[in-house]
Amino acid sequence: MRWSVALAALWALLVFATGCASKPSRFYTLSATPTTPAPPSTLSVAVSPVSIPAAVDRPQMVVAVGPNQVRLDEFNRWDGPLANTIARVVAENLVARLGTPRVAVSAQTLSTAPDYRVAIEVQRFDSALGEAATLDAVWTVSRTKDGKAQTGRTTVREAAPERSHDALAAAHSRALARLSQDIADALRALEGGGR
Repeated sequence: MRWSVALAALWALLVFATGCASKPSRFYTLSATPTTPAPPSTLSVAVSPVSIPAAVDRPQMVVAVGPNQVRLDEFNRWDGPLANTIARVVAENLVARLGTPRVAVSAQTLSTAPDYRVAIEVQRFDSALGEAATLDAVWTVSRTKDGKAQTGRTTVREAAPERSHDALAAAHSRALARLSQDIADALRALEGGGR
């Protein structure tokens, strides 16, 4: 009897210890993509809060496992709210692409009203391990002084053949670089037309 109680206690301790030794979470971020700096400019730009689909608005990476199935990856997470990270990366990319340090995620951080405002609505932010990262976003650039605006859509699929979450984060960063370039081009077109 004592032997079976001791064995049961040992088994319970082993199960408990195994549960406590679960694998640690890994955290990923999106980053600005280097580019050839644009000529210096004094433009000021405010990137509004980005809206993203509710399905990916969570700390865990949401990974496609089939045409109609996704998995929340509990051990692979974003380092912060995805909408905030996307806005930050777009702002950082615009600094280089427009040649101005006066790009902020919130107009409140600029000393004066911004010359331009950027609004982004992400329609799709899909991740498929070993395949690709897909971004589909509708965006609007508007000039503050007269309200003239240009709206566009950026749809990009960046290959991520390496079956890793690092590769997915890098592919999403490249997709955001493409989005940022489209926004910078629209802003330059508005700026050229406003002179």
